[in-house]
Parts: sequence; structure tokens; C-alpha cells
Amino acid sequence: MAASMMLKSTSVILMRKKTSGECRTADARYRFEGEGLNAVKSIEFECVQCVRRSDRFSWNQMQATMITKFVHLSSILYLSFFLQLVFSQLPTNQIKAMRRVYDMLQNDIWNGTNKTSTPCSWKGISCNSNDSSITKVSFPLFSISSSEFLPVICQISTLESLDVSQNHLSSIPNEFITSCGGISGLKLLNFSRNKLEGFLPTFTGFGKLESLDFSHNTLSGKVELQLSGLNSLKSLNLSYNQFIGSVPTSLGKFNLLEELQLSANYFEGQFSTQIVNFGNLTLVDLSLNNLSGVIPDRLGELSKLQVLVISANNLGGAVPQSLGNIKTLTRFAANQNRFVGSIPIGLTKNLRNLDLSFNSLNGTIPQDLLSPLNLQFVDLTSNNLEGTVPGNISVNLIRLRSGQNALNGLFPSASFGSLHSLTYLELDNNQLSGPIPSELGKCKKLALLNLAQNKLSGPIPVELGDISDLQVLSLQSNNLVGEIPSNISQLNRLQMLNISWNSLTGSIPSSLSSLTNLTNLNLQGNKLSGQIPTAISNLNALLELQLGGNQLGGPIPEMPLNLLIALNLSHNLFQGPIPVSLSRLTSLEVLDLSYNRFSGQIPDILIKMGGLTRLVLSNNQLSGVVPVFGSFVSVDTCGNRNLMYPTPKLEYNENKGKTLSSTIVLILFVICGFSFGATAKICIQYFIWTNLHQTEVCWLTDDRLHKSRIKLSKAMTASCRPINVMQSNEFYTYYKVMMPCGVYYCIKKIKKRNKSFSLHGLERFKQGLVNSGHLSNYTMAPLVYVVESDTACIFYEYPQHGTLFDLLHGRNDDSVLDWKSRFAIAVGICRGLAILHGGSLVSNPILLLHVSSSSIFMKHLYQPLIGDIELGRAFSSSQVAGAVGYVPPEYAYVMRVTEAGNMYSFGVIMLELLTGKPAISEGTELAKWIIQHEDLGEVLDNRVSGNSVQVHQQMLLLLEIALECSSVSPSERPDAIELLDTLQTLGQQFGI
Repeated sequence: MAASMMLKSTSVILMRKKTSGECRTADARYRFEGEGLNAVKSIEFECVQCVRRSDRFSWNQMQATMITKFVHLSSILYLSFFLQLVFSQLPTNQIKAMRRVYDMLQNDIWNGTNKTSTPCSWKGISCNSNDSSITKVSFPLFSISSSEFLPVICQISTLESLDVSQNHLSSIPNEFITSCGGISGLKLLNFSRNKLEGFLPTFTGFGKLESLDFSHNTLSGKVELQLSGLNSLKSLNLSYNQFIGSVPTSLGKFNLLEELQLSANYFEGQFSTQIVNFGNLTLVDLSLNNLSGVIPDRLGELSKLQVLVISANNLGGAVPQSLGNIKTLTRFAANQNRFVGSIPIGLTKNLRNLDLSFNSLNGTIPQDLLSPLNLQFVDLTSNNLEGTVPGNISVNLIRLRSGQNALNGLFPSASFGSLHSLTYLELDNNQLSGPIPSELGKCKKLALLNLAQNKLSGPIPVELGDISDLQVLSLQSNNLVGEIPSNISQLNRLQMLNISWNSLTGSIPSSLSSLTNLTNLNLQGNKLSGQIPTAISNLNALLELQLGGNQLGGPIPEMPLNLLIALNLSHNLFQGPIPVSLSRLTSLEVLDLSYNRFSGQIPDILIKMGGLTRLVLSNNQLSGVVPVFGSFVSVDTCGNRNLMYPTPKLEYNENKGKTLSSTIVLILFVICGFSFGATAKICIQYFIWTNLHQTEVCWLTDDRLHKSRIKLSKAMTASCRPINVMQSNEFYTYYKVMMPCGVYYCIKKIKKRNKSFSLHGLERFKQGLVNSGHLSNYTMAPLVYVVESDTACIFYEYPQHGTLFDLLHGRNDDSVLDWKSRFAIAVGICRGLAILHGGSLVSNPILLLHVSSSSIFMKHLYQPLIGDIELGRAFSSSQVAGAVGYVPPEYAYVMRVTEAGNMYSFGVIMLELLTGKPAISEGTELAKWIIQHEDLGEVLDNRVSGNSVQVHQQMLLLLEIALECSSVSPSERPDAIELLDTLQTLGQQFGI
């Protein structure tokens, strides 16, 4: 603070009497300006009682009295400011320390800051009330990479808080621990979201520290005695690191601890019972570790606990009933574990949020579970729960998810009439029966209603048309009858309507054409008759239309030009020539007209459908010559006797003495009573007697079309010929094999004798294949696998666009993937990773050992499928590095696959999409090659970015995200779920 201070303005305002009895006041305002001080001091003089002329005091006397008081108070004011000048100056050593820090950092954030000014005025520096000492240093997002300034900061003996989060620090000097350990008043240290590596420092001398945050780094090793001296600690956050061993036992001294966050590490062992000794705990997050054992019932003694998150571990046993006795507990998340037994009574009497999804809980849902008024979110998805849905449901419930269980009985109709806050209701994949209650129409805030795959009967209630906020309606695979209510057209926000595989009759209401936001319409597998309404062409947002398996006929109207994913008109009564108007659907990828009565020739103009990848015309009455479609189009014309279609020979050698076709003897088991539409997976065992070992075949699909097309013996032989190889590496080889009817399939052959094939890898591998069938919208879904003594072969549908590598780098033509397609591919891959890493469709995170543009298969241009997800179960993660150019840098010392490592590989894939260059470009890794350029705009694929300024700017924005994903530090990379939200938001902004 400057030694001089200027009196800028002084004013005395005397308000004279206006009316009899009024009060006059005097207000003196002084404005002082000086270095570090800009204050307004106000003195309000005492109210002077108004006097009449006849009073004993004259106006002059009153005026003199006021002036005397004014002079007296002015003297006091000057003395006060003088004392502030003397005692508010920062100590010299603190000024010197901060100026050294200024020189060390040279940070852009301090541009324009005068180095000689008081540090109390610098960004990130806070001082006490009279600016006599520095108490807080806060440097988040300062882009600091060097840690040499840290010991200098510790020269500030009055420091109470140090926040250097969200920077690029890779280490902490030992001098920092030594110096800062001597600061008696230091209460907070925040080093989160940096690039810190190595072991956690030992905090000796930090006896007054209350908050310690080292989350989102890559620290490793065990946490044992490093924290033993922190006896005042209230908050500890070590989440998202790579710590191993057991949960630190030295926490026993932390009797003041309130928040304990250790999520996303590799802690293992039994759930520590010592946690019960932390009586002040309010937050415990141990999720995403490898903890095992049971939850101690004594956990209910934590009377102040508010949040308990233990998701994604290997915990088992029963859910402790004592948790219901914690009156302060509002959130309990134990999803993705191995809990068994029944849900305890009284568990939710204080909870607001309960997540027990993806466990093995059984029994019935307690009658009191959904009734507490405080309850808002309940997720019981994927357990073994049975019985009925309780009828007493809280009116404040927002989300109820209890799909994939064995719930039965009637739908509790009466309860839903008063659930005015309900937004998400998911009871799919159960055995609920009876009608859909009309009371659901009163749930005005309902955005998602999923009752698919139950035994619900009766008509679709017309009252559902009153749910104005409804965006997703899934009622497929039930026993619903009657007609489609015409007032569904009132659902203006509806995006997805799936009422397939029921017994609905009547015609398709023409009023559906008013659903202008509809993207997916699925009515297949019903008994709908009549014609397709001509107004269906008005559904401009429609991407997929599934009308197969009905009794529709008549002329096919013009379809919405934006149809992209599929148009399915199979298994109907359409006849006559194939309409040439379908050729206008230039973006459509799958067109299925099979099992109808179409006749005549296949229109040549269909070859102009540039987006087409699959054309299914089987089992019609077509004739003539099949037009020649592009190499990326799979054409199925089986069952048309008069078609002239050249069928290439399957490439296999029948003369090989030890081939499968000459050595196997099949022992077929006839499965009696197997009804149409059954969902059981059938495994047929057969023996190869010449080699004296057993070969296992397991079908993973119920699709009879695939089962009729795939000829295992011929396909296995064809997979031995090098000419059919698509790609290969040390773990597997992909083969492209054509079946006799002209349909291609993809076979992946894995060598079990590979040294990386883990112990018990085969069983885990097979289980992974079964599980991956549930992720068919995001990953390559296996159809059948064949396991022999030294190999395992997996059959997939052939991806018509090949791999993403083929699209970007393998084409010989001049076609270029446009920006819309590239962005959609990035979003699709990210969505798949989000599901695999922790979405609602997997019980435990699935980590990918191999992520590259060659492992992304393109079923459609806008639908990438992630391949090789079963490798994580078949191979030891400590021996698999991945493809060159995609391997995260930390693999060299971590030697383990992580979610952050998967995100690094995804970042490289995004860089390929943006630059058009492969992962290794000009002899170096793509990310390194990019950052060598001063102008990042130069690295973009000019064939795309040069189309418009807008596209160029959008690509630059995504480039920043891609570089963040491919950051050297795992802690800098976003997780897939967060990134998916970001990309979807950007997509809306981009209009993509």
C-alpha cells in the first residue's frame, strides 16, 4: 500500500427543515484512493431534533455543535487510516517469494499485471482482510507444467490454501513437502487433474491439513503410511489414479474425516471394517475398484453418512439392513457388484437415490421400498427379482428402472395416476401381465416409457397420447391387440416408437405423419393390413422404418428422403414391380423387400442408391438379370428362381486330408419341442474322431436366416486360405468368406496357443461372446463360434463398408468421407465406449485390448461397430499392448489396459478422421506430428475442411477434443460418458 493517500472528495450535506417535526441529518462521505485500497467511508451524524424558533437553542448554536463533532470524528478517521498504512504492508519475504513465482511461471494470465504491484492484487492470490499477509494461492487452469515454483510458495508462512489443480504438473519436489510441512496454518492442498506420476508423497508435518485432493492423476503404488500424520484431515480424494493394495489402514487416526473418495483405482481385498471408526463421515466413494467380501453390518453406525457409493467392485453377500437406519443417508449406489439375497426392508426410508442394478439380488421388491416421499431415483435393473411391482409408490419419484428381472403379475395401475414427477419408467424384460394401465396418461412429465418384452395384453391405451413430453415409447414383444391409437399423433416430441412383435391389427394411422420429430418407427411383427399411408413421406426426420412381418399390400408410396438406417418391408403382401421411386433414397443403407410377391426385373436405377450396403430381395418372383452393384453392396436374391445371378464358388479345398469336411462326424441332437421364436441358445457338440478331440459349436443368434446361410464346414475350410484374409495380427486373423447363396460373412480366427492367452481364458472368452450379443447396436455381434483344440473361430455379419481404416485409408477410388459422416462415426464410437466402460447395458466395465481404426467395423456409414471386445476376456491384459500408433504412453510402466488407455486410442482415431492420415504419419505418431504444426488448421483433411469456413471451424473444435483424448497424461483425458455428452451437444450446435 502506498505511503500517501489522497482525500478525493469531502461533502457535508445539511438537510434543512421542510416541515414541522421532520428530522435533519448530516451525511459526510470520504473517498480515499491508494494502492490496494479503494474504500468509501460513511459517517452518519446523529439526528438533530428539529427545533422551533422559540426553542432555547438557536440555529447558529446547533451549527457550531455539529462542526465540532465533525472535526473530532475526522481526526479519528485520519488516525485509523494511518494505522492501516503502517500495519497492512505485506512482509518483505512474501513479496519477494511471489515475485520469484512471477518470474518462474511467466503465465499469460498475468499479462498486464505489474510485477511491482502488491501480490494481493494478482489473479489467483488472496490476502487477509487488511492485506497484511497472503492466505490463499489458487492457480487452476494456469497451464503450469514446471513444479519448481512450489517450494517458493512454501516460503509464505501464512498460507492456508494451495490449489494448483487442472495443470500439467508431473512431479512434486521433495523440497515442497519439507517446506510446506512447516506451515502451521495450511489447511487445503489441491493437486487434482494434473499429470502426477510415481508414488504418493509422505505428508510429514501437515498436522493442520483438512483437505487433500490428488484425484485424476496417474499416481501408483500402495497407500500406507504416507497419510498417517494427517490428524486434522476432513476430506481425502485420491480418485482416478492407479493405486494398488488394500484401502489404506492408516486412516484409523482420521477421527475428523468427513469425505473419503478413493474411486477408480485398483484397491483390492476385503471391505475395510475400520471405516466404521470414522464417525464423522458424510461421503464415502469406493467405486470402480476390485474390493471383495461383504459390507459390514456395522456400517449403519455411521450416523452422519449422506452418500455411500461402492459401485463396480466385486462385493457380495447381502445388502446390510442397517443402512436403512442412517437417517442422513440420501444416496446409496451399489450397482455392478455381486450382491445376493433380498433387498432389506426399510432401506429407502431416508434415501433419495438408490442404485442396486446389475447384481444378483432375488426375492420380491419390498412393499415399502418405493413409498418414502423423499425417494426420487431407483434403479434395480438386471437382477433376479420376482413378484409384483409394489403398489405404493412415492409421488415424488422421478426415475424407476427395474428392467431385466423376473417381475410378474398385473401392472400396478392405481399407483401411477398420481406420479406427476415421473420422467423415466423402465420395466422391460420382465413377465408383467394384464393391460397397460390408462393411468399412465396422467404422468405428464414422462419422457421415456419402456415396457418391452413382457406379457402385457389388451389394447394400447389411448391415454398415452396425452403424455405430451414423451420422447421414447417402447412396447415391443408383448401380447398387445387392437388398433394403433390415432391420438399417438399428439405426441409432438416423440422420437422413437417401437410397438413391434405384438398382435396389433387394423391399418397404419395416417395421423402418424404429424410426428415430425420421429426418427425410428418400428411396427414389424404385427397383423397390420391395408396400405402404407402416402403421408408417411412427411416424416422428414425419420431415419429407420420397420414394417416387416405384417399383412400390408397395395402400392408403396414415396418414402421420406432422409431415411438412412433401414427400410424393411419384408414378409408382407406387396406385389408387382419394385417401385423405381425407392432409388431416390440415396442415403439409405439397408433395403429389405424379401418374402413378398414382387415380380419383374430389378430396376437398374437402384444402383444409384449411393448409401446402400445391403439389398435383400430374397423369396419373391423376380426375373431377369441382377444389376451390378458396387463392391460394398451385399445383394441377397435367394429364392427367386427366374433370376440370372452368377454365384461365385466358395473357396475351399476338398482334397485336404485333414480338413474339417473330411474328418468330422457330427452327432446331432434333435431338440424336441423347440417352438418358433424361442430365445434359448443351442450348443451342438460334435467330435472329430481322427484327431481324438472335441470341437464345440455354439449358436448365439436366433435368426434362422443366418443359420440357413452359414455352412460351417465349408466356411471353416475357406478360413484356411490366405486369399480370403482381410487383416491379421499376432492375436487373430479376419477372413472374408462367401456362402453359396452369395452372402458374405466375416470369420475371426484366434490362436489359443498364443502366449498371451490367459489362464481360464477360454471360458471367459466364451462368456464374453454371449454377453456381447446384448450390445449388438454398439459392437460386432457374434452369430456363432466354433472352438477347436488350438483355435477359436467367430462368425459375424460382414460389415458392408469394411473397417474405418478401409474407409479412410484403403480406398482406391476418389470418394471422400464427408464431414457429417466423420462426426457421426466419432459419436458412434464414443457411444460404444461409454456403454462398454460403464453404461447401463454392462454389469462391469469392459476394457478393450485393441482399439484402432482397423477394429472399428462399418455396418453403416453412420453406425460404427466396435470389434474385438471379447479379447479382453481371452488374453492377459498385462501382455497385450495394442496396435502401433494407438498404444497409450503409460503402458510402458503400467502394463495394464485402462479406460484412460482406451480413450487415448479413441483420440488417435478421431485424429485420423480429422486429418485423413493414418496413426503413424511421416514416421511419427499422429498426435506428435500434429503438435509440430504451429497452425493446426493445416493438419485438417483439406478435402473436407476446405468445403466451407463453418466446417473448418467445427473440425478445429473437434481437433482440440481429440488432442485432449490423446494427451500424454491419462488424467487429462475425458472419460467416455462425459465426452459423449459433449459430442452430442456439439452435434446439436453443428446441426449434424
